[in-house]
Amino acid sequence: MFIIFSLNKNNTFMFSKAQITDALQKVIHPEKKKDIVSLGMIGEVIIDDTGISLTITPEKSNDPFISSVKSGIVKVLKEELGPDVMIKEIKVDPKIQVGKKKEKPREVLPGVKNIIAVSSGKGGVGKSTVAVNLAIALSSKGYETGLLDADIYGPSIPIMFGAENYKPEVRKDNGNDILIPLVKYGVKVLSIGFFVDPVDAVVWRGPMASSFLKQLITRGDWGNLDYLLVDLPPGTSDIHLTLVQEVPVTGAIVVSTPQAVALADAAKGVSMFRNEKIDVPVLGLVENMSWFTPAELPANRYYIFGKDGCRSLADKMEVPLLGQIPIVQGICEGGDRGHPVALDDNQAGAAFMDLADEIVLRIEDRNRNMKPTERLKIN
Repeated sequence: MFIIFSLNKNNTFMFSKAQITDALQKVIHPEKKKDIVSLGMIGEVIIDDTGISLTITPEKSNDPFISSVKSGIVKVLKEELGPDVMIKEIKVDPKIQVGKKKEKPREVLPGVKNIIAVSSGKGGVGKSTVAVNLAIALSSKGYETGLLDADIYGPSIPIMFGAENYKPEVRKDNGNDILIPLVKYGVKVLSIGFFVDPVDAVVWRGPMASSFLKQLITRGDWGNLDYLLVDLPPGTSDIHLTLVQEVPVTGAIVVSTPQAVALADAAKGVSMFRNEKIDVPVLGLVENMSWFTPAELPANRYYIFGKDGCRSLADKMEVPLLGQIPIVQGICEGGDRGHPVALDDNQAGAAFMDLADEIVLRIEDRNRNMKPTERLKIN
């Protein structure tokens, strides 16, 4: 909605914004009986050698007196500034659009400072083991930590926490069911495994799995956390997209073994997070099963799956190598009996403590030098 007039004869204007605003105080809104300046209806005012352009901001777009106000503006400016003044444009930008409410953006996980996606290109590389032990290591260092098991089709985290039979309590909050996470080893934990029988297969299509993940995120009583780790399914899927749509992910780590077939898929995982639409910073790679060390020969290293494969990939893709975790019998045994190795003072436990230190440093560096991640918007 514009009013356009021809240029004045001099094609130049010597008026200030203050002069224009003073003049507009004589324009009275017919219904409100006050001038449009005191009503806050004057927005942007632009003066150049082609004329005067201004914006008026009524409270609503269907104000029946807008035409009268615009005519009054033209009349007053010509009376106060001269008949040759050129009013090039009067734009209407309502404060409230009829039929549309300006909704405040929904805030998800307001008490969580950092959300870390733990992913892998393929299954069987120990991603969940890394996620569990990393969460425990962060907690043991004094950080408030949560772990969300988003590996919908193969939730193994309940076993590693010795909580296969745990059923989350539910409390009501404004009519909504709020899920109370398991708290063990200082870590808040929610998993789909808490809601299905351990022997049952989860046979869900993508939308159903995504919907359940949203509930674990938005209905979980996560409270205030320094770090929330999200254990994602292997590969790339709807679950990954759901996560980056629901929450701003601070950064991602990609877990792989040094084996060539695992590295090929790990590279795809890095590329996925770097996709310009997803745009989640990759904190680095974690190499699991880097070497085998017998308990009786702790100084020996046997490179069963190859040596420094993740280091080479990290150099190639220009991401940090965050840590190397050895194959130790205690890692497997601890996970199976619900006592993760990060709880122990040994070589494997120390590896996860070092990994936690590195993650903290990388997150601090990322937050210091990069803008916050935004949730992915898909139209």
